Amino acid sequence: MRVDVLTLFPEMFDGVFNASILGKARDKGIISLQAVNFRQYAGNKHGQVDDTPYGGGGGMVLKPDPIFAAVEALLDEAECPTILGNTDEVVQGEQVGSSTGLKAPRIILMCPQGETFTQKKAEELAKEDHLIFICGHYEGYDERIREHLVTDELSIGDYVLTGGELPAMVVIDSVARLLPGVLGNETSAVTDSFSTGLLEYPHYTRPAEFRGWKVPEVLLSGHHVNIDAWRRQEALRRTMERRPDLLEQAELTSKERVWIEEQRKMD
Repeated sequence: MRVDVLTLFPEMFDGVFNASILGKARDKGIISLQAVNFRQYAGNKHGQVDDTPYGGGGGMVLKPDPIFAAVEALLDEAECPTILGNTDEVVQGEQVGSSTGLKAPRIILMCPQGETFTQKKAEELAKEDHLIFICGHYEGYDERIREHLVTDELSIGDYVLTGGELPAMVVIDSVARLLPGVLGNETSAVTDSFSTGLLEYPHYTRPAEFRGWKVPEVLLSGHHVNIDAWRRQEALRRTMERRPDLLEQAELTSKERVWIEEQRKMD
C-alpha cells in the first residue's frame, strides 16, 4: 500500500512513520509512507495556502489551488492518470486508465464534519492500494475541495483538534495493522475489539497467580473448546457492560441473546 499525507507540518509524522509497527512495516516494504508539505504548491512567493473567507467571518480558509496541485503531483508521481476536476470520474476502488491498470486512490479529507471512523471503515480502506490524506488547519477548507477532489471525509470523534495530523495518524495506524504481514500474529487483528462486533475478551499471561489474583482455571485447562466458549461469553459480558449499543448490530446466536437477557434481569 502507498500512503501519502498532505500537511503543513510533515515533521509531525517522522516518529510515527519510523517507529513501532508502522516503522517495521515500512522497512519490510509492506507500506510506503510519505508526508508532503503542500505549502510548496502554493504558487506564490509567500507560500500562502489560506485566505479570508468570502462573505466575511472569523478565521482563515485553506485555498483549493495548492491542495489540488499537490494531489495532482502525487498522482503523476504514482503514474496514476489525472482524474480530478469532475467528481463523476472519481470512482472509489475502480481502475482508471486501461493502459496502466492502476486503481484510483482514495483521497481522504480529515475534518470534524466527516463520517465517524470505525473498524469497519479501516477494513474497507485496508483493501486499497493508495491512500492520500489531506490534513487541514485554520477555519476550514474551500468547499470545492470537498466537492471536486476528495472521495472520503473522516472524523475520529465529536471534538475539534488543531489540525488533521493526529486524526490522520490514527487512521493510518488502524489501517496499516490490517495489512498482511504487518502484525507478527495474523489472528491479532481478526480478534481485536470491534472486528467481531464485540469488545475483546480479557487476557492473562504468566504468572498463573499474582498477589493472590489467579488466572481463570479454564484458561489453564488446555481444553480449547471450553476456552473459546469462555472467551466468547466474556466478550459478550464486557460488551454488555461497557458498550451495550454494539450488541444491537452484533451477530448473536439465539442462545447468546437469551443469556444476555438473563444477565440484564440479574442486574
